Amino acid sequence: MIYRAWFQCASGCEERHDLNEIVYECSRCGGLLEVRHDIDALRTKSPVYWRQLFGRRYMGTEWPYGSSVWGKKEMVCPNVENDNVVSMFEGGSNLFWADRLGREIGVEDLWVKQCGNSHTGSFKDLGMTVLVSMVRQMIHEGRPIPAVACASTGDTSAALAAYGAAAGIRTIVFLPRNKVSTAQLVQPMANGALVVSLDTDFDGCMRIVREVCHRENIYLANSMNSLRVEGQKTISAELVQQFDWEVPDWIVIPGGNLGNVSALGKGLLEMHEMGLIDRLPRIAVAQSANANPLYRSYLQGFDRFEPMQAQRTLASAIQIGNPVSAQKAVRVLKAFNGVVEQATEDELADAVARADRTGLFCCPHTGVAFAALFKLVGRGVVRGKDRVVVISTAHGLKFTEFKIAYHEDRLRDLGVEPRRVNRPLELPPRYDLVRDRVFQALEGKG
Repeated sequence: MIYRAWFQCASGCEERHDLNEIVYECSRCGGLLEVRHDIDALRTKSPVYWRQLFGRRYMGTEWPYGSSVWGKKEMVCPNVENDNVVSMFEGGSNLFWADRLGREIGVEDLWVKQCGNSHTGSFKDLGMTVLVSMVRQMIHEGRPIPAVACASTGDTSAALAAYGAAAGIRTIVFLPRNKVSTAQLVQPMANGALVVSLDTDFDGCMRIVREVCHRENIYLANSMNSLRVEGQKTISAELVQQFDWEVPDWIVIPGGNLGNVSALGKGLLEMHEMGLIDRLPRIAVAQSANANPLYRSYLQGFDRFEPMQAQRTLASAIQIGNPVSAQKAVRVLKAFNGVVEQATEDELADAVARADRTGLFCCPHTGVAFAALFKLVGRGVVRGKDRVVVISTAHGLKFTEFKIAYHEDRLRDLGVEPRRVNRPLELPPRYDLVRDRVFQALEGKG
């Protein structure tokens, strides 16, 4: 069986392009393109066949199918030849059973999909393997592509630089100056990317990179390029696969540029069409209150969407006021009876500290998702009997400055009241003094 995929206008114009064309928007209406698959061809095989095939490949060593992305190649990107796949066997991230935190908030079946347990420490690897593989395929076919570029608040740049380095393809990353963590900045530097630090925010970087790619034939790697969505959608497939193909009641995901929720919904809808799942979950998108255009639109019933000037937030990767995938995200939320919630800086910081105290080690963006979940549970939108999965988008080790600042009480300027501070006991090396202070602390007296 030959499986096919192509670009098609997401706004309904029906304009089509091959995946090896350098195109990002519909020439008729200017809307974003998305990857469409021949679902009828995929449906010629039974759901049992696909479940068994995906299960047999999962986390194995057969190239490239041991990757949890390329293990589902037929429904992700069948156009790339196996020899041109650029993979680090991404995916396969664990589901953390957040039993203690769930009991604290009144949710009996709470899970965290640890997408940050990946090669570069974020879920962006899942999309970048597809995009860079397609670029390698195009170069193999003779297309002159001098480099691949992205605007980033950190994680996208790390993924692009790593996969570009593995493929031997030059990469350029545009970062907002002084708005990414040191760990996020050093990753593309270490992998040899050309790092351009601009005195602007993410939206400003995005404007520059789009112009550079349009004028200079450099390939654009941001989420408006829907090849990335195809990799990111495998979060949904992997998640239900880990639950033996049972669908959770709720999935909570942080939203910035909104490619993640678009990908999540796309994967679930396609699996439903293929018969791999028999129902759809509800989706909750969590935004920082300082960068919340989707939340504002949700409060108005999605009647209109107005970009905003994003303000500083500890969740720097979602400090985006003009998300390129807004239209796709709204469409997904309507299809999934979804909701949108926001979190203040104090709420997200406290949610991180609270989750960390139960064994997690959260990034601030996952903190936004937890803070939103706490609110939804408090209002009874999410019920105690529901199975809930929170998507953790990046590893907490990328944001140690944020965690240190919290525990040193240096976030007051953002309105953060650190209720769960945990500082080292600094003592002289005297047994009696150490013993007394340790037991005072254990008894809550010091």
